[in-house]
This record gives sequence, C-alpha cells and structure tokens, in this order.
Amino acid sequence: MISTPERATTLQARRLGIDTRQEPIIYLRADSPVCRSEGFSALSRVLVHTEHCKIIATLNIITGEMLRRGQIGFSESAWLRLQLNTDDNVWLTHPRPVQSLSHVRAKVYGHSLSKQQFQEIINDIVDGRYADVHIAAFITACGDDKLDDAEIIALTQAMIDSGSRIDWGQPMVIDKHCVGGLPGNRTTPIVVSILAASGLTMPKTSSRAITSPAGTADTMETMTEVSLTLEQMKQVVKQEGACLAWGGSVRLSPSDDILIQVERALDIDSEGQLIASVLSKKIAAGATHVLIDIPVGPTAKVRSQKAADKLAASFQKVGEQLGIKIQILFTDGSQPVGNGIGPALEAKDVLAVLQNDTDAPQDLKQRALTMSGTMLEMAGVVAPGEGIEKATTILESGLAWKKFCAICDAQGGMKQPDEAPYLFKLMADKKGTVTQVDNRRLAQVAKLAGAPVDPTAGLEIHVKLGQQVYPHEPLLTIHAESSGELNYAVDYLESHPDIICLNTDEGSAEENIDENPTD
Repeated sequence: MISTPERATTLQARRLGIDTRQEPIIYLRADSPVCRSEGFSALSRVLVHTEHCKIIATLNIITGEMLRRGQIGFSESAWLRLQLNTDDNVWLTHPRPVQSLSHVRAKVYGHSLSKQQFQEIINDIVDGRYADVHIAAFITACGDDKLDDAEIIALTQAMIDSGSRIDWGQPMVIDKHCVGGLPGNRTTPIVVSILAASGLTMPKTSSRAITSPAGTADTMETMTEVSLTLEQMKQVVKQEGACLAWGGSVRLSPSDDILIQVERALDIDSEGQLIASVLSKKIAAGATHVLIDIPVGPTAKVRSQKAADKLAASFQKVGEQLGIKIQILFTDGSQPVGNGIGPALEAKDVLAVLQNDTDAPQDLKQRALTMSGTMLEMAGVVAPGEGIEKATTILESGLAWKKFCAICDAQGGMKQPDEAPYLFKLMADKKGTVTQVDNRRLAQVAKLAGAPVDPTAGLEIHVKLGQQVYPHEPLLTIHAESSGELNYAVDYLESHPDIICLNTDEGSAEENIDENPTD
C-alpha cells in the first residue's frame, strides 16, 4: 500500500476510453478546485496517486460536461497502468523536477553527454517521467549524426541496463538485424528456421515497425503469438532452439520500445539511435554473434556505399566495445524484396519460401539463403564458402519449414494470414521496361493503405527492375481494410506517377490508374 499525500483533495476515477498510445493522460474540469489549489494547467505533469501505486501523467483540461465535479478522467494507458476501478480514490500532487531534462537541453545545444547523463535520461524515460514531448526533444537532439561513437556506446549501455538481460549459458548465441529502408525484406523468419534446424541457438526478438509498413514482429503476429513473457520465450528456445518474439513484451531494453513509439510518430530513425536500439536489444537478449544487413540503394535508408561503410564501422566499434561479434553484409537495396509489402502480405511470401512453393519470390529466397549461409560460416558450422549450399539443403529438404511450424506451435499455435477486402491496381498503359522503383514512396503507399496497424493492408509488387511489361499489365496492387484508406493510397499514387518508372519505346515513362478497381 502506498501512503496518500496529506491535505490533497480526493477525486473519483472515471475511465474515458481514450487511446493516447503509451503516454498516460489525465483529464480535469476547468473549474476543478484541484487546478486552482495546486496551480495545475493544461499539459502540466502531475503525480497521480492511488492507494496501491502512482504514475506521472500529463494533464488535459476539459470545458464540457464529460466529467462531474470531483471526478478525474483517465486515458486507457493511464487507467491500465494504475489498475483502476470506477470511482477509486485518486490524489494529485506535483512531481519532483526531472533533473535529467537539463542533459537533454545540453544535447539540444550541441554538447556531448557522458555515460552517467545518458543513464539518467534513460532511467527517467523508463520510469515514465518524460512526456512524449520530452522524448521527442531527446530523439531530435540525438538525430542527424549528432552522436559520436563514444556517445552511442554510452547510450547503448544505458538502454541495456534499463531492463532485463538473458544469459543462455552458451558460448554462442546468434542473431541478425536489417537496418531497414527496404520494403518486403522479411528474411528473418526464414533465416531463423534454417539456423535453428541446423542446431544453432537463435532467440530472435524483433521490434514492430518504426517508419516502415511492417516489422518482423508485425509480420510474425499474423502467423502466431509474438507477445511472449520472458519465461515463455525461454521455454520456446529451450524446446526448439529459437523463437520469433516481439522484444517489447519481455522488457529487453524497454526504453527502446518507448523511444520507437515516438520515433514512429516523428518518422525519424537516426543512425546513432539505430545502432543503440539494435545492439541494446541483441545484447540484452544474450546474443554473442550478430549479422547486420545493410541494404544500399538510391531510395533505401542507406543510399551510398560511403554511408554504408561509415554505418558499418560504427556498428563494429560499438559491438567491439560491448563484447559482441559483429559481421556486416552489404546487400542490394535498389528495389523491394519479395512480392508483398505489409504484415500479412509479407507473411505469405515467407510461407511460400519456407514451403518451397514454385511461385515463391526468388529474390527473398536467395537473400535469406545468403544470410543463412553467412551466419552458418560465422558460427563455424561449415567451412568458409560452404554456407549457402548447406542453407539451401536445409530449406529445400523441408527441414526449415518443419522447424518454423514447431516454433509457431511452441509460441501458441500457427494461423494463416488474412486477406484485405479492398483492392486497387496500378496498370501499365504502354509497353516498356522497368527502370526505377522508389522504395520510400512504395512504403508510403503501403502505410497510407493502413499498414502496419491494419495487418492485411499494404501492396503487392508485380514487376522487378529490368522486367518488360505490356499495356494493361498490373504494376502493383493496393490492399486495404477500408475504402477510405484505399482512397488515400490511390490519391498518393495519382500525385506520384514516377513510383515505378517505365522506359517506353516512345521515350516516356507513363503509368495509369485502373478505372475499374476491385472492391
């Protein structure tokens, strides 16, 4: 039981059912005596007490009759954190000042931060002492290459220390990560299945999408349960040698999951925070050997080999300082991988490859085999140069599919991805050759269609670079769960006709929207 503040006015709790994502919000009437007595105003940070726990929340003021006098309203996030019941007693006081905000201000003005300063910031973020606006300031201050390697190391260590850390009691635990920016690049479920089938240990925890239409956790959630507890995750790995879980459910680097929510809203994924995010999760999950996939392409996240080399060097340096072996793999980032972009559509590609379907996307298969082969060699399972052959044998023999099914069953059972009810096709109106594909704009179309929030939303790509197409052939198909989101995506296509460029015999690059969509 928590002691209640003396002389504080008692308020009665009311659940308002307002979704404010991860940020706890409380609501008071403008004429509430608590506002006058405590000097609270809109957007004040307030310490909220119940008889059993307390949190810091942001105050919103209402002027209508949503609340009665003496009531306090709660967003879903605040209500669930406080484990409230209707009309529970609640008290409000001022929180103590958040001292670490001075470090954020220092970073805004270009100063370098120490390990201790990063630790204080991260601890306060995890403890809920930062509002989203404070987190946004921290993310922005650290963006655009504003962290040096020493700061990235310090930030990574602070994020590791903010949550749980797993020791598997083994000399080698492998993992992989793609830095992103390449839609449809969903190799992880295939790679994990191949490597686990070879006898290696790979407890894979993945994030949800930050700025992309799908993350590995989003895609896996269309096929099995990914929100595992730490004990459930350990049991799956003990049983099958691997898992495919959402990292946010096991409190591995919990600050990362909070930062990701705000990064998604800002559409920011800066280099220093990317490295800290990736390696904090890998180290907290007990990995000893990690493959980093860096796609390089004109519309990928990393657009030049020079930038890729710089990012790779930082990964290597941070990994070395924190005692983890890093291997870098540079891959082609010129166009999307597979056929689907969006959780369910990417899941269907993964299943097709694992099941050795003759119509499976071969580019996704080959990328997964290359990564699996590289990791088999890194782990010493095979000699250098023999990894891809070994990985191919495991995949094409059906062993990888069998292992994937076993992992899904251990995580709660396997299910088939659903399909979206609304479709719209972008058609070619002339004969031509595909000369350019814009990864970023294709990802934007998928997000406007509803991905990843709507799991079946996204788009299918029907063409590849260098492919010849003919009039009335589909270039891509948009999938949406509502007609409104379908229209948003179509409007974006109409305003960006160069998303897929065709070099026609007439020297033009024209595409056309099908006037008769399938609904």
